[in-house]
Amino acid sequence: MTINRSAVILSFLSLMLIVLTAPAWSSTYLLPPPGDNMVGAIQSISARHEDTLSDIARKYDLGYDQITAANPQVDPWLPGAGTRIILPSEYVLPDAPRQGIVINLAAMRLFYYPPTVSGQAPEVSTYPIGVGREGWGTPLGKTRITAKVANPSWTPPESIRKEHAENGDPLPAVVPAGPDNPLGLFALRLAVPGYLLHGTNKPWGVGMRVSHGCIRLYPENIEALFASVPAGTPVLIVDQPWLLGHDGGHDYLQIYGQMTDRPFDQVQDPFTDWLNQHLPAGKAIDSRIAQRWLKAATGIPEPL
Repeated sequence: MTINRSAVILSFLSLMLIVLTAPAWSSTYLLPPPGDNMVGAIQSISARHEDTLSDIARKYDLGYDQITAANPQVDPWLPGAGTRIILPSEYVLPDAPRQGIVINLAAMRLFYYPPTVSGQAPEVSTYPIGVGREGWGTPLGKTRITAKVANPSWTPPESIRKEHAENGDPLPAVVPAGPDNPLGLFALRLAVPGYLLHGTNKPWGVGMRVSHGCIRLYPENIEALFASVPAGTPVLIVDQPWLLGHDGGHDYLQIYGQMTDRPFDQVQDPFTDWLNQHLPAGKAIDSRIAQRWLKAATGIPEPL
């Protein structure tokens, strides 16, 4: 029997709401044991009158699209006092080596695996990111951190200056460091020319496809990453919208939205092929339920 985990969560929360008013929030987790690949947990809060989903997302280290996908019936700008907000803070780790920085564009999240210190359990830190919009995609593949720059200036390439000029918002040849600099206060330069991990002066764009290809983080997250990550750290950028999770003998399917604007009917067959190749032996899922999960793309792991 296949159980819709979202329905179970909502039913349970209708009986007992978990209200998190001032959590000691952390996005650093102990790595799961061998064979498992999930960290975090789905939680919920009760919105305050003044909250927006963007406010809540930043407070709980979530991206904007991530929180709106998990709460499709909630007005993102006026949730309303007392409205139950699901925090989709449970993650299937990317299918990639657990070393350095791994970025999953589909999840719009960065995963950092710091070097293991003798006597301490290995950990992973994960942060929401903003990524390249359609036509300005963030490149996939292996790279590395080549330099760390505090208070960076920005030299926009000619293509971006042309775009801004056409939109009536001309840019100078060099944008100096300061509050108007879109790179924020810290930047990690990649070996791919022209691409950075950086902060932002527009934190509402974290968790959205709004950049020219660079990877944006909340100011507080890039500050933490800047302090932790040495130059030379390997970086792997992947696009994995469908992830099979394992946790304590249970299997889950986590589905994120597509990074391309392909029509839904062009996604169904590749998804079905992927699912048939990755389902654990002995597991089965009703195709209608699988298609419903694919269309919803809530990012909430569903049990198989």
